[in-house]
Amino acid sequence: MKRIGMVMLIMTMIGAVVSANGSQSTTGSTGAGPARITVEIFDRGTDGGKTDPANNQWTKWIQQKILKDENIIVEFVKVSRWAETDALVNLFAAGTPPDVCYTYSIDNIQNWSEQGGILDLAPYIDTTLKDLKAFLGPDKALVGKDLIRRNIDTSTGQIFSIPARRMNVAQRNIFIRKDWLDTLGLPLPKTTQEFYDALVAFKTKDPGKVGLNKVVPFIMDGDRVDWGAGNIMEAFIDPKISDKERWINTVSERSFNVPGYKEGVRFMNKMFNAGLIDKDFPLYKSGDDTRPLIQSGVVGAFSGDWDIPYREPNGLLSGLRKNVPNGDFVPIDPIQSSDGITHKSAYDAAGIFFFIPKSCKNPDAAMRYLNWLAKYENYHFLQTGPEGITHTVGSDGVVKIDASAAKDPSWIMNSNQNIDYTMMMNGLFLESEEASIRALAAGYSYPADIISRSYTTALTNARPALVVKTTSPLVVAGPLNQTLADRSKIVFSATITCPESQFDAVYDREVKAWLEAGAQAVIDERRAKYPQ
Repeated sequence: MKRIGMVMLIMTMIGAVVSANGSQSTTGSTGAGPARITVEIFDRGTDGGKTDPANNQWTKWIQQKILKDENIIVEFVKVSRWAETDALVNLFAAGTPPDVCYTYSIDNIQNWSEQGGILDLAPYIDTTLKDLKAFLGPDKALVGKDLIRRNIDTSTGQIFSIPARRMNVAQRNIFIRKDWLDTLGLPLPKTTQEFYDALVAFKTKDPGKVGLNKVVPFIMDGDRVDWGAGNIMEAFIDPKISDKERWINTVSERSFNVPGYKEGVRFMNKMFNAGLIDKDFPLYKSGDDTRPLIQSGVVGAFSGDWDIPYREPNGLLSGLRKNVPNGDFVPIDPIQSSDGITHKSAYDAAGIFFFIPKSCKNPDAAMRYLNWLAKYENYHFLQTGPEGITHTVGSDGVVKIDASAAKDPSWIMNSNQNIDYTMMMNGLFLESEEASIRALAAGYSYPADIISRSYTTALTNARPALVVKTTSPLVVAGPLNQTLADRSKIVFSATITCPESQFDAVYDREVKAWLEAGAQAVIDERRAKYPQ
C-alpha cells in the first residue's frame, strides 16, 4: 500500500511549478493578500498540563509576528512525535504533507526526493535563506563546509533537506535509584559487573519495600530497545573496529551486524533470564508506557536521554518523589568496553532535518518562514518566552527558563526550549556558548550541579557521530527504513527473551532474517559508495 501511495504522490507532485531554467517557482504573496503555508508541529500529547501544540500562546505569537513581518499566514499541522515517520509517510501518500516538514528520518527524505516529491533548496541558500545559513554556520564534522549544505548531492548540487543545529551533543545516560543503593549500603556502580550485581540486589532484597514480586530492576520499552538499552549494548562493540566498518554495518540506526554488538544483546539476554528486566518490555510502545512504572517507585534503573529524569512537566524524578519522597535517580557510567573504557555515543551536530515538499503552493513563503525563524529576535523569544512567566534573569545574568510556566500555565513549553517550534535548532542558544551552557543547567527545577553532572556523564568517553559524504546519494534504505525498524523489534524481543542456551541460534536466525528483509542490501550499497 505504501508503494501505491508513493505512486499517487508522484502523480500529485508532477504538476509542481517549474521555471524555464529548471528551478522551482518561488511565487508567493503578490500583494493581493498574505501568503498561506502549513507547518508541521510535533504532538507530544497534553499530559502534565501541556497545551494543544497547534493552538496556544506560542503559535499565536508566531502567527501574529510572521504575518506582520512577512505577510504570511501560518497554520500548524499536528504530527505525533512518537509516530512521526508513519504519519509523514501517510501524509505524503495522500499528497497532503505540510508545506514545511521536519523528521529525524534522513532515509525517508532521500526516498521522497528520489520520487520527485521534495523541493530543491540549493538555489535559495545564498538569497532567501541567508539568515538561516549564517545561523547554522560551519559544519564541525566536515571541515571547510557549511552546515546548511550538509545534505548536498555532490553529483547534482541539489539540496533536499537542511539539518537543524544541535546545541549540545550529549545523548544518553543510565540512571539508577541512589536511595535503593544507599539502603543496601552499595556504592554507585563503576563497572559492568557492579551494575549487574546492583540490579540483582534490587531484585532479591527489595530495598524500596514495594514487594519482591513488584520490583523491576531495569525497564525499557520494546519499540526502541536500541535506544533504551543503547548505552549498555553499544559498549560491547569492538573498540578497535574502524569507522568505515562501523558506518557500513549500521543500518537504520541498528547495529546488529557491527562486530561485538551481539555480545551486548547477549548481556541483555542474561539480565532478562535473571529476572532483571521487566518481562513485559516487548509490549511497551513508548515512554508513556514505562513512565507510570518509573514514577510509581518500583523501578531500579533505566536508560534514556541524558536529562530525562529532570524534565518537566510530569517529570520522572518529580513524579517518583510524589510517591517516594526520598526517591532519587542519578546518572551512572559503568558499562565498560573490552578496553576498559566506557564508550558511548554522542549526537552529531546536525539534529532533525527540515524540508519543503513540492506540493507546497507557496515555496517562497515557506522558505521565508524558515529564514524568519533563524533571526535572533524570533528564536530567542520562542526559546525563552516572556520574562517573569517563562524565564527570569538572575543577578549573575544567568537566564533561568521555567518550561512549566507556573505563573501562567497557558505559556507552558510542550518541548524543551520549544524545539518543536524552533526547528532549525535542537537545544538552547543564547548570545554565546558559555551563556547557553549556564542557562541550560539553570533551566531545570533541580540544582545546576545535578544537571551539569548528568551532562558531563553523558559526554564522558562519548564517540562523535560518524559523518560520511558518499560519492552519490544512498537510496536503498529509504523505502526499507520502516520495514527494518519494525523487524528490529522482533529481533530484540526474540533474542533477549529466549533461554540463554538458545541465544546464539536465535540471534543468528533473527539477524539473518533482518538482513534478508533488506538490511544486507543497505549494507552492500553503503560499502559500494563509501568514499575511498
